Amino acid sequence: QDVVPIAPGTEQNWKHEPFSGDIAEGFVWGRGAWDDKSNLLAVLEAIEKLAASGAQPKRTIIVASGHDEEVGGPRGATQIAKLLDQRGVKLEFVIDEGMIVTSGVVPGIEKPVALIGLAEKGSTTISISAEGAPGHSSMPPLRSRIGEVAEALYKLETNQMPARLQGVARQSLEAWAPEMSGLNRLILTNLWLTEPLARATLAKGQSSSAMMRTTTALTVFNAGEKSNVLPAKAEALVNFRVAPGDTIESVMQHVRYTIGNPLLKTATLGVSRDPSPVSPSDSAAFKLIERTIRETMPEAVVAPGLVIAGTDSRQMSGLTPNVYRFLPVRAKPEDLPRFHGTNERIGVENYGEVIRFFHRLISVSAIEGK
Repeated sequence: QDVVPIAPGTEQNWKHEPFSGDIAEGFVWGRGAWDDKSNLLAVLEAIEKLAASGAQPKRTIIVASGHDEEVGGPRGATQIAKLLDQRGVKLEFVIDEGMIVTSGVVPGIEKPVALIGLAEKGSTTISISAEGAPGHSSMPPLRSRIGEVAEALYKLETNQMPARLQGVARQSLEAWAPEMSGLNRLILTNLWLTEPLARATLAKGQSSSAMMRTTTALTVFNAGEKSNVLPAKAEALVNFRVAPGDTIESVMQHVRYTIGNPLLKTATLGVSRDPSPVSPSDSAAFKLIERTIRETMPEAVVAPGLVIAGTDSRQMSGLTPNVYRFLPVRAKPEDLPRFHGTNERIGVENYGEVIRFFHRLISVSAIEGK
């Protein structure tokens, strides 16, 4: 139910008031129109339509709507999952936000691409700090605290964790391959031979690189107060989005080994979480979601995907191995900055598609009992 705030000072940049919910120019405008009110309301509208038609579910449908997903879900989804577990509930599958339907985002594919998230990355923030006696800038040491931490950051940024074409990343590429042409199709349909070339090429792209590896993001640097005083402490924060196959511990080992300076202090900061389990792409639940996408968006290419952010769905992994992350919101490259950004919106026709998707998914899985 919750949404992220509006960045202070950007309110005037919105074409329509950020919390207006204006319907104009074929869109619903406002914070949450995409993330994640459209998901919540479409599910409820689909259920209302089914109830009004007299539909009688053969299986239980649970709508779990948390109020604190954007801050990790400690009092929402976490508690919902605990309660269901205490009641002995086992779920056939879970579907949550995560991946969407993009056009013009996947190079070499002209059709819309609908990605069903099989897993999501973990996350950890590691602080790197150096401490010592303060001093005057007229007599600097050979190595300053700032210099030591800066060198560590340079090493981490230029020695990223390895890119791997395996697991979900490989499944995505193999599903895209038949839709491509020319050299791209040749490369992706012969990964047994071309994997090194494909990996090197994909590693150059911002989004494709994130799909293959645990990412390293230098986010905060704190040191010093005056231009003529050597600070006693310098500290930086580095955020890692942890890919399946890595763990918080393996990231910390990478940091310490890459830095190679035992005098620097390293520690995790805040809440860390390992990657979610990877859900199967050959389950009946996945095939149902895939079929529903093809029925409601027949022009789309459907493929497995990896969610590089976090969702509430990870809290449900103890209740079922079948946790999937997909919302049929359409987006072009120019729409992507609207996510958590300015002028968030969803097309009115697209919102109707989202409702139809959930109406069909619920009908087949819980009412027709297939």
